[in-house]
Amino acid sequence: MKRLAIIAVFASFFCSALPAQQPSLLAPAPAASSTALDGHFNFALVPELALPSSFTTFSAAPVPSPALPDAPAPPPGRYNDEGYKWDLAIGYEYVHFKAFPFSLNLSGLHTDLTYNLNNWFGLEGNLVSAFGGVVYSGRSKYVLYTAGGRIGWGPSNHRWSPWAHALVGGVHLNPQTAAGSKNGFAVQAGGGVDWVYNQRVSIRGEGDYIRTQLYSSSQNNFQIGLGAVIHF
Repeated sequence: MKRLAIIAVFASFFCSALPAQQPSLLAPAPAASSTALDGHFNFALVPELALPSSFTTFSAAPVPSPALPDAPAPPPGRYNDEGYKWDLAIGYEYVHFKAFPFSLNLSGLHTDLTYNLNNWFGLEGNLVSAFGGVVYSGRSKYVLYTAGGRIGWGPSNHRWSPWAHALVGGVHLNPQTAAGSKNGFAVQAGGGVDWVYNQRVSIRGEGDYIRTQLYSSSQNNFQIGLGAVIHF
């Protein structure tokens, strides 16, 4: 009995000396939870996946559309492209006139006024005054006055603008002869080309066939001219 009492005293003393909670060596260590309470993955618990503190989130900037190049300025256009209705042409005129029994070479001025109904057709009035040498004791004089239509064609953005016209009217010619009157009927047909200097001014070259009825007969002659055209 004494021995049992002594063993019981030593056993109770030994048990009181042990720690209150001793983890079992075989129990697995609690693993750190990789998820938050709300069920989403917590990157902060995994150092390899955590974002650095200096990371900045960039938003996608809109890509600017490329700027279109400026359209080149168009070259000067044909007459009437800017709304001008009138063309006034003035310049030098050379006239060759041959009639039985004389032949004349005359120089003078031509004046031409055209009202443009649109950019390809206009109504034209034409006046030519030229002077030549002495015939039958008098100085020769030539006056042609005609009216009709003018047609222009070709791209309006080109500097060169060809045209053609057909006119009818009258002619006056000195000297007077015994064969008939010095006034008669005239037909003028021809054309030319305008070189556009700017929207207001063009340089014109032209040539015409002239058929006249003078001295009780008909004549076939020509004239050529060079001058300037004012658009207004």
